Amino acid sequence: MVTVKDGGAYYLGDGTFVQDDQEAGAKLALRGIKVTREEARNRTMAWQILSAHNKGTDPENLNIRFDALTSHDITYVGIIQTCRASGLQKFPMPYVLTNCHNSLCAVGGTINEDDHMFGLTAAKRYGGVYVPPHLAVIHQYAREMLAESGKMILGSDSHTRYGALGTMAMGEGGPELVKQLLNQTYDIKRPKVIAVNLTGAPKRGVGPHDVNIALIGAVFASGFVKNKVLEFVGPGIKNLSEDFRIGIDVMTTETTCLSSIWETDEKTKEWYAIHGREGAYKELHPGQAAYYDGVVDIDLSTVEPMIAMPFHPSMAYTIDFVNHNLADVLHGVEERAKVSFGDEVECHLQDKIRDGKFYVDQGIIAGCAGGGFENICEAAGILDGEDCGNGRFSLSVYPASQPIYMELLKNGVAEKLMDAGAILKTAFCGPCFGAGDTPANNAFSIRHSTRNFPNREGSKPQKGQISYVALMDARSIAATAANQGILTPATDIDKDIPAYHYHFDSRIYEKRVFDSHGAADPEEQVQFGPNIRDWPEMQPLPENMILKITAEIHDPVTTTDELIPSGETSSYRSNPEGLSEFALSRKAPDYVGLSKEVREGERAIVEGRCAGEAVPELKEVMKTVHTKFPEVSHENLGVGSAIFAVKPGDGSAREQAASCQKVLGGWANFANEYATKRYRSNLINWGMLPFVIPAGDLPFAKLDYVFFPGIRKAVETKQETITGYTVKNGALTPFTVTLGDLTDEEREIILDGCLINYNRRSLAD
Repeated sequence: MVTVKDGGAYYLGDGTFVQDDQEAGAKLALRGIKVTREEARNRTMAWQILSAHNKGTDPENLNIRFDALTSHDITYVGIIQTCRASGLQKFPMPYVLTNCHNSLCAVGGTINEDDHMFGLTAAKRYGGVYVPPHLAVIHQYAREMLAESGKMILGSDSHTRYGALGTMAMGEGGPELVKQLLNQTYDIKRPKVIAVNLTGAPKRGVGPHDVNIALIGAVFASGFVKNKVLEFVGPGIKNLSEDFRIGIDVMTTETTCLSSIWETDEKTKEWYAIHGREGAYKELHPGQAAYYDGVVDIDLSTVEPMIAMPFHPSMAYTIDFVNHNLADVLHGVEERAKVSFGDEVECHLQDKIRDGKFYVDQGIIAGCAGGGFENICEAAGILDGEDCGNGRFSLSVYPASQPIYMELLKNGVAEKLMDAGAILKTAFCGPCFGAGDTPANNAFSIRHSTRNFPNREGSKPQKGQISYVALMDARSIAATAANQGILTPATDIDKDIPAYHYHFDSRIYEKRVFDSHGAADPEEQVQFGPNIRDWPEMQPLPENMILKITAEIHDPVTTTDELIPSGETSSYRSNPEGLSEFALSRKAPDYVGLSKEVREGERAIVEGRCAGEAVPELKEVMKTVHTKFPEVSHENLGVGSAIFAVKPGDGSAREQAASCQKVLGGWANFANEYATKRYRSNLINWGMLPFVIPAGDLPFAKLDYVFFPGIRKAVETKQETITGYTVKNGALTPFTVTLGDLTDEEREIILDGCLINYNRRSLAD
């Protein structure tokens, strides 16, 4: 299905590549092509767009300004509050504030709607766009109203991907949007570009999520596309509808790539025309003999209905394989659950096998991945005249926007779904992150949504709860529903599915969306709810630093959801202190208490006292430090906490994964590597040191103290390696770490203590 080819290659069009080897020049010359590798690098679509948005002069170190920004109601309050603290007067570019994550107001009283009113009044004051709850999920609105071929969009949600429409889009933590709103730049090294060569055509019953799962399964574990741009080319593109392309594109986030871009054609042009934005279309293709740093071949005709078993989108199997190996596959899931949860929960999936068949409990088709028009119509075609049953299995469908919902009502698709027993709900991202449709304990849910990380669906292991989410395409979910919960691939369904033509009604948005058209109203007062709090004061990086290791995680990958849980905890997203109480609660329940204890040492220093007065165990630590570094005192020392994780930060762009650590007194992460650029960027923007420590014997353990003499000087002078000391049993044991590549601005942010401090100083200067 998917073949990965490492090493460079030149693209000749129509799915043909020439490998970059000693004979490459001769092979190209035979076709009348004479080009250097550097010239060919500049012929990718990705570089055409990146170079047009680069405000710097160095083609290898980019300073990007985006054309538009998007945020939702988990992230925009913190972003705007940070900007306000830095002197924001007006949004300098289109900025869309959607309300699709905390649309329900059952948790936290008035908190959610208070934040929505904050968003509306902020959009009026600073000149933005406000999309009310239940009207559209963030990415569908951006596709319908914001995307343009050749443009770039930055969003504070990791699935910000509009490449199938010719828009290079990236999902980052909130501080990167703050920089754009304050007329700063997104600074990255020029990314490598990987060609995704599509050939063939998908068979009936195969949908975009099947292609996604096969792709993620092929590239995630190796990190082959990590922080690179995926460029979709090849003759197979013409065999895909625009909705199908969008469905593949949104899930490229789960490969850990930086962004994506596709060739555009008449189908793209038609999609824009349907949405009344013909002028947003531009034909995009790579230039002759464009050079790629690797190639992923996908023969669409060989893709089978897939399932990503718990607890990651990369746990890819064909549904047929699972059905023929049920006991072994489900045992593997149970073993992975033990790795994540230990003995906290009882996990037993074998009892879901009855008469050799796997009975699942719930189906969900939702959000930016599953809630598209075509996915839902295909599911309805499979369910037409069928019955989901009145037993344990349930099916919920969430159209991605109100215009899609309206069309489903007009063309009769909604009736077919409801007649089969499905429940239609409004545009809402809740099922994707644990704020809606949480299954029962030990239930198994199949979902056309974006992620299936441990407990992301809302269960709580600390309360003995566990449920399981597997990712599947809407078509096979519908086939399973038609089979009343028995896991079934859509290719087993022999039905002629009608094709529906989509009609977009823009009046739905015109009647409800507030669009300032870029005009700010300084007379508008931003409305604050009682939960909205300013960021606490944060100190600049000290000359020397003592850190207590307050969490130690040895899972192969630690997700953002494990660093700061999603679901109802996000109701406190606008209250930094309140939200921080939930940090690492599912992985290290004692982390918050331990970190707050050592934080008192830093607070004592800020007040001009010795840290040992507030944290007695620091007295012995300082006594040991003074045996080698007698000059260290409360006048040149910082005290805080740090965590170790093997590979933290996979998944969401939510900055709270880092900011909660900072609020609790965190100064650093130690990691063998960082799962995503966005998490590492969040650490930096909150003034935390992203230490990298070689894999192997860890020189410290949880509850140990480590000491870094001259840490400020090390950052200032760009030291390649930094020496720290484990402080234990009256001895100092040295070890070395690195900080990886840091731009000059990133170093300044760390030195200032956080992006807020950096911006305040910049304005003062």
